[in-house]
Amino acid sequence: MNINKSESQNIEFKQSWRDEYLKWICAFANTDGGTLYIGVKDNGDVCGVDDSKKLTEDIPNKIRNTMGLICDVKTLKDGILVYFKIIVDKYPFPVSYHGKYYKRSGSTLQELSGVELDKMILFAQGRTWDSIPVPNVKVDDLENDAFRLFRKKASDSGRLDKASLEVTNETLLQNLHLFENNNLTRAAILAFHHDPENWVTGAYIKIAYFENEADILYQDEIHGPLILQVEKTIDLIYSKYMKALISYDDIYRKETFFFPRAAFRELLLNAVIHKDYLSTTPIQIRIYKDKIRLWNDGELPKEVPLENLYKEHISKPRNPNLANVFFKCGMIESWGRGFEKIVSYCQEENAKIPQIDLSLGGVTARCFASDNYIALMTKHNENEDTPQVTPQVTPQVTPQVKLEELVEFCREPKTLKEMMNFMNLNDRKNFIEKWLKPLLGKKLQYTIPDKPNSRLQKYIALENK
Repeated sequence: MNINKSESQNIEFKQSWRDEYLKWICAFANTDGGTLYIGVKDNGDVCGVDDSKKLTEDIPNKIRNTMGLICDVKTLKDGILVYFKIIVDKYPFPVSYHGKYYKRSGSTLQELSGVELDKMILFAQGRTWDSIPVPNVKVDDLENDAFRLFRKKASDSGRLDKASLEVTNETLLQNLHLFENNNLTRAAILAFHHDPENWVTGAYIKIAYFENEADILYQDEIHGPLILQVEKTIDLIYSKYMKALISYDDIYRKETFFFPRAAFRELLLNAVIHKDYLSTTPIQIRIYKDKIRLWNDGELPKEVPLENLYKEHISKPRNPNLANVFFKCGMIESWGRGFEKIVSYCQEENAKIPQIDLSLGGVTARCFASDNYIALMTKHNENEDTPQVTPQVTPQVTPQVKLEELVEFCREPKTLKEMMNFMNLNDRKNFIEKWLKPLLGKKLQYTIPDKPNSRLQKYIALENK
């Protein structure tokens, strides 16, 4: 007789019994459960076992004594041949065999250690990686700029009211459920600590501009609190790495990039929220003249197959505590609407919807320039007398043309906020360090020089004074 089944994630055939097959039972218990047949060939043909009477007692006793499991061991017959069917349930706690842990991967057996073992134990405990407390880190060790940005965005989005934001940093973290037993959690460290890499290797973003698949022209790394990393990365990419088509609406200058800024921001936020931070590899962004590749060492939830990603689907972030921080400050949506927003942003600017694939051992988003953008770029290259395009892919963080525009904007006194809005930048610290400071004393100066930190402070072009 043939069992009429093949070996798979949940089925295994063995011709005879050996005690080492207890590893397979351990693996089924740690994965999704399964069935182990004893006395069956690899092709599913029943061959029977010797000493079936003895095995009828030995197998369930050995399972119970070595692992504490109770399995349904059935004795079956095919004519004179006796074989066994051992049904193993998935267990709600990690199961070990002689101190080692195993799981099923397809039809193979894998011994778990290190990162994979940590994942299994956390999952079995109903915990997520970002909920684990980190000892010896105080609230005062966290980055004030990250708290300032959180409060501003939470207020602007209306996700938190004024009373909820006008509290101490410690109370704010407690209200965000980022404490456990008086210790800050990993989510708090990632979101707000100035150097989360002290605890989480790979908690940063790498950006590189590629002339082709092999040659890198220049690159950057973005470190610090994840809340600030997102803003810094977006500002850097859309000021240093990409080219914009320039047009004017009356006297207002408009920049159109080959991929919408808002859509890419959603992709980046998705990568940050869903990254597997047990991995030591950072988020990687490769930028070319007409495409972007964003790679994240993570995976899609089992409940959301790749083909359903742009359809309505559940929201199940890998790091829910970290996701809650970004949600409360208005940087992400709940209910799995991120990819719906990406489609909407792309449609508004006639851009191509990103291609998502899992071919590189993580989640890759590939963004391509639209045919219209490529045609306009080609037209510009053929007719240099029509300056439709302002190149912004340069090795400088602050392109000279942008600095001159900022100085021109300050012919009349302007506040810091007005200047940042003009430059379409959100990161206050980054703006001051990379844009304002190079101009102070050379082309810009304070309107209240004796009180540089005054709340009434403005900035004006030097030749106007």
